[in-house]
This record gives sequence, C-alpha cells and structure tokens, in this order.
Amino acid sequence: MKNIIGAKQSPAAPQIAGNEGGAPGASIKFITVDAESAGQRLDNFLFRHLKGVPKTHVYRIIRSGEVRINKGRVQAETRIEVGDVLRLPPVRISARAEEGATPPAPAREFPVLLEDDAVLAIDKPAGVAVHGGSGVSFGVIEQLRTARPGAKFLELVHRLDRETSGILLVAKKRSALVALQDQFRERETGKTYLALVEGTWPANRKVLDAPLARFLLPGHVAGAGERRVRVVAKDHPDAMHAVTLVRVLARLTLAGEAAPMSLLAVTIKTGRTHQIRVHLASAGHPIAGDDKYGDSDRQRGLQRLGLRRMFLHAWRLQFNHPATGERVALQAGLPPELHTLMPPPALEALAQHPLPTAHD
Repeated sequence: MKNIIGAKQSPAAPQIAGNEGGAPGASIKFITVDAESAGQRLDNFLFRHLKGVPKTHVYRIIRSGEVRINKGRVQAETRIEVGDVLRLPPVRISARAEEGATPPAPAREFPVLLEDDAVLAIDKPAGVAVHGGSGVSFGVIEQLRTARPGAKFLELVHRLDRETSGILLVAKKRSALVALQDQFRERETGKTYLALVEGTWPANRKVLDAPLARFLLPGHVAGAGERRVRVVAKDHPDAMHAVTLVRVLARLTLAGEAAPMSLLAVTIKTGRTHQIRVHLASAGHPIAGDDKYGDSDRQRGLQRLGLRRMFLHAWRLQFNHPATGERVALQAGLPPELHTLMPPPALEALAQHPLPTAHD
C-alpha cells in the first residue's frame, strides 16, 4: 500500500502540444477521437471543443446533420469511439455573445497530495466550490483547467461541499475517471472525515443508519427555495439509504468557553448530499460552524472564538490506483484555521491514529 500524508504545492503539469482545429472558426474541421475522449456522448464532447458556442446551437447542428461521424449522421447521445472522425461545420460566435460570455476562471493550483499520469489528488480549502453552477461562476475544476491549458483531460471524480476542506480526486484520463467512479459507486473506497461536533458524543453510538431525503425550504423562512436534506422514514417515497460510522477521537472544550465538544472520525458508507452534516445534527450533535444544520446563535459564538467555517474536513481516502491496482492511502492534515483551535490533548489524540497499513 502507498501511504501519502500531507500535501505540497507543485508546478502546473507540462503543457501538451496541440489543439486540433484551434478555436471555432470559419472552415469545416475534422477531428479524430483519441483514447482519452472515447466513450463520451457526442454532445458533451462538442461542448468542450466548441467553448462559447450556445448549447442550443450545438444541438441544432447535430440535428441538422452538419455534425457527422465517419461521414454518417448521428444523435446527441451517440458515444464516440477511438479512431472516429468527426466532421464539424463552420461555427462562429457573434460579437454580442463574446461580449456577454462568462470570463474564464482565474488560474489556480492547489496543494497536491498525489499526482501521476492518471490521477491528481489535491487538498481543497474550505470556501471553494468544486465546480461552477447554482450561482457560482467557477470552482476547483475550472480553475485547474485554466491553470493547466495543455491538459487534455481533467474531470472531478467525486465532490465535496463548498464548506468542506480536504482530499479531492481529479482524473487525468477518462479510463481513470471510469475506474475510480466505479470504485466509489461500488463502495470500494474508504472515506473518513474529521468533524468537531457540539456536546459529548456517546462512545457506544457508532453506527448511524437513517434514510435521507432532499427538500426545498418553504417560502416563509430564511433561505426559501434552497435545497436541504433531512432524515426520513424508510418508507418515505424519496428515502435514500444512508449509513455513517462514527468514532470518538477526543473530547474537548475550546479556549475561552466550557461547552463540551467531541472530535469525531466519521466514515461514510454511502455518499449522499450533506450526509454527515444531517446525520450528526439529527443525532443532537451538529457540526461546529454548520450554518445550514446548526444553531445560528451558536455559530456567532463560535465565530468570536475564531471558528469562521464549518469544522468538517475530508481527512483520509483509500482507493485502488486505476492504472496499477495498488491500494493508495491519502491523508490531508487539518488546515491551519482548524488546527489552531484544537487544544494540545486533542492533537495528541489525533496523532495516535496513523494511516492504516495494507493488512488493516
């Protein structure tokens, strides 16, 4: 097993020469599909190659037959294969569209835990979305693509909440993306988070097995229309199976107050939206600093103590390397803003839990 603890800043990956056909222009282009693009839907492939072209226009040129594969007409959902030759018609972006286009994400690199030809593992800071959307112009993946213009392929393997810090995997090859996402889907990975929660967590409460369902906040409350998640009955029509394992690492109080708190190692067996946050809050121990599922008055008190974010950190991740099959174990230490809040006994307790070995 390869054990990797901590991250380091690394330079951007070397640029890969070539941009077939260049930017959308005024002539017909022919693109030969390589191994990294094989298996994608045609529409998704075109969205990447025809950046700035409205999606409605991309679908129009597919339906009209102007886009062809190996001289034949195709559908948007057609899967492209290695060696396929795509014919793309002349495509121009109007001056008005160019003026109104979303500016590119600012280039940014993140602390690297592991990088090779197939996988990039970074230590994501809190407050950064993993991707754009829902009112967010850009996230980690868009910033990485800007920082690495020569990279042929960069895709998120999984997600973290914007407020959560820690280990995030990015695939650098489509084959790696498929292999890693299969592992996540089949629960062959090991994901453990560090969470500081309110109160004294009972040592004998180790398994939280409670279905979850998404809902929208009603119109008469703050944040109306925002998505939330709650624990529901097993026979609820929208119930999603969710299992969380909890282990107490330390019991503590923060400097300047006497309220008891617990530092937990939390392992998820399912990957539901807000799973850890909702499971812990529903058990009566919300995560410190959680502005969605915690008490707002309490959050203000914690801010005065120096906690200005949610104390949830993607601490450890295990997976089988998609190229070699070797078991990889990653660990990202607490970021400075969380580390400085921990009293010495809690940090000592944390240090007593080393990364597992290949036999664990």
